[in-house]
Amino acid sequence: MNGLTSTEVEQLRLRLAQEHAGLRQEVTAELERSEQGRYLELAGRVHDRGDESVADLLADLELAALDRHVHRVRLVEAALAAIERGRYGLCRACGVQIGSGRLHAEPAAERCLECQTTAEQGRHAPTL
Repeated sequence: MNGLTSTEVEQLRLRLAQEHAGLRQEVTAELERSEQGRYLELAGRVHDRGDESVADLLADLELAALDRHVHRVRLVEAALAAIERGRYGLCRACGVQIGSGRLHAEPAAERCLECQTTAEQGRHAPTL
C-alpha cells in the first residue's frame, strides 16, 4: 500500500484519531466562544473607528483560526477514510506512494513531496 507495515499504519491511525478528537474539541470551543458574543461585546464598547477596526480584526482572526481547524479536521478525516479503504499513503495528485518518512512526520499528508512542492510553488508563483 505505502511501504508501511500494518503496525505502522495502526500507529498512524491512532495518532490521526487522537488529533481528530482534539481538533473537534478545539472547533467546539471556538464556536462556543464566538457564540458568547465577543465581537458584539467589543463592538458595543467601541468609541471610534479605530476601536471598531480592532474589533473587526479580532473577529476576523477568530474566524481564520476556526477555518484552519476545520481545514485540518478535513485532512485528518480524509487520511482516516483512506486507511479504511486501504488507500492510505497514496498521493492524491499523482497516485504514487507518499513515503513512510513523510507519513510519520505528517500522518495526514495528502501529496507526495514532489506534488506538495509543486502545489506550494503554484500558490506562491508571481502573477504577471
